[in-house]
Amino acid sequence: MDRLRHVDDWRPGTSFDTLRARACLLMRIRTFFAASGVLEVETPLAGISFGTDPAIEPLRSRFIGPGYARGLDLYLQSSPEFFMKRLLAAGSGPVWQLCKAFRNGEAGSRHNPEFTLLEWYRPGVDENALMDEVTALVCAAMEQDLPAEYCSYAALFRIHLGIDPLEADTGNLRDCALAHDVPGAEGLVLERDGWLDLLMSTLIEPLLGRDGLTFVTDYPASQASLARLAPDGRTASRFELYWQGMELANGFHELKDAAEQAQRFERENCRRYSAGQVPMPVDDALLEALEHGLPDCAGVALGVDRLLMCQLGLDDIDQVLAFSFSRL
Repeated sequence: MDRLRHVDDWRPGTSFDTLRARACLLMRIRTFFAASGVLEVETPLAGISFGTDPAIEPLRSRFIGPGYARGLDLYLQSSPEFFMKRLLAAGSGPVWQLCKAFRNGEAGSRHNPEFTLLEWYRPGVDENALMDEVTALVCAAMEQDLPAEYCSYAALFRIHLGIDPLEADTGNLRDCALAHDVPGAEGLVLERDGWLDLLMSTLIEPLLGRDGLTFVTDYPASQASLARLAPDGRTASRFELYWQGMELANGFHELKDAAEQAQRFERENCRRYSAGQVPMPVDDALLEALEHGLPDCAGVALGVDRLLMCQLGLDDIDQVLAFSFSRL
């Protein structure tokens, strides 16, 4: 068995000053939502289904007990989104929560398999209004007035790389990566969205949010995930927030159409199968909630650990966690 740490390395990996800063950050987040009249909720961390996004792999568990003598597979949630949308469809009104989320295979300076997520949903607003609230939340949490700028995904690629990400094919994107000496690009075999993600993460993201908050808008339709599409069908009503070169949040004007959502789940599972990944069980309860009627709404998930990193000027997520993956 591989050991994650030295046998005597039992101490926390961060200072108590940092833990106090985390506690203050969480308090300011709760104060913000209390003043906004949004209901704080808790939803399960483990479920019988999981999102189908090929970019996310689950951490799994298994329940054995009454009614399940042979066991029931469970998946630790990477986001509380599906449960929160079921609340919205049932008539909850605006909701928010702070919770733990989990992703398998992700560990590094900006990733821990277990992380803290802030997620909230606002009925009656679109992604533009939600970006304004995200700005207000971050400014309140940081206790500073941060300017915000907005730039479309396609514009960033044209400005920094000289290509149109909505038109470029796989070969064009690979050539761009090679021309910019992206490490390891020469040996990679990726689908079109894989090359887009590589170019975005290595060449564009580090430049974003250096003078304040940067919202990247209008992602390609192929990266819509759970967002509705723009009328032209080429882009999605999706944004991401960057600060200090780090992605902090991902938000959508949420898809309401149950049939379209079911088709997206099927397409993503087909992509998983083609890539040698295990297809994920589809959340039928979410589809039933969408069929019942999800209110027109926008939602966003924000990484709290990364927000604290930005606040304290730290460059490794281990520095803001009491016990990171390396100290289990």
